[in-house]
Amino acid sequence: MKDAQVIRGNSVLPARRTPITLHTADGLNLVGELALPLEREPVATMVCLHPLPTHGGMMDSHLFRKASYRLPALADIAVLRFNTRGTTSVQGTSGGAFDEAQGERYDVAAAIELADFEDLPDIWLVGWSFGTDLALKYGLDAEVRGAILLSPPLRYSDDADLDAWAQSGKPLVALVPEHDDYLRPAEAAERFSRVPQAEVIGVDGAKHLWVGDSERVLDEVASRLNPRVSVPLPRQWSGDMQQADASAYRDQTVAAFESVGPQPGDQEA
Repeated sequence: MKDAQVIRGNSVLPARRTPITLHTADGLNLVGELALPLEREPVATMVCLHPLPTHGGMMDSHLFRKASYRLPALADIAVLRFNTRGTTSVQGTSGGAFDEAQGERYDVAAAIELADFEDLPDIWLVGWSFGTDLALKYGLDAEVRGAILLSPPLRYSDDADLDAWAQSGKPLVALVPEHDDYLRPAEAAERFSRVPQAEVIGVDGAKHLWVGDSERVLDEVASRLNPRVSVPLPRQWSGDMQQADASAYRDQTVAAFESVGPQPGDQEA
């Protein structure tokens, strides 16, 4: 057995990773990837809805890269990532153009449809920033178990969307950074009070981009999707482990709504 190695930001643990193409009802092809546990079937599925593409958000935004790198091996979770319409990453460019959370309804539907077609179990939507609005607006599909919202700004979604989630009774978890640029824990608790089953978790010291807090986020996601997994997740790995080249993403941690540049210290760990 190999000596245990520390799992770092660019550590890639073993998984079955396959490029995928999502086909939307309005005729677009979207670039994506499906990562599955290497030798077991997944117990749950994480469909990633990325931050605002006009400000650096993409399927390769750091939290979702790390989810793909780690969660299949550490928590038996399938991770489905994709670029919404008009979004570019190293993985490729999806068809169409950014549509202010309107046409993106078809993108969300296509991802859920593919997960269902692949017989992936226990589908959860995990949205980050702009992706949380997509989850709230378009995530109430019969195949969706629930949603986890990372840094929800509630910019494109509204009280009607929250009321629909309340009526559905489906689990809704919001992780809200203490120093978020758009919605902080106290206000989030008030806004989400419309959803009796919603759980709002304030994260001390965290910011909108979750730089330096990836492990906390992945632990929360893993514990919801696979309650049998022990958290915190392991921080070391004794098997095969690759190192990804993240140089293409340098200076692309910004995923905010306004033209806010990286703050001091906001580099990926």
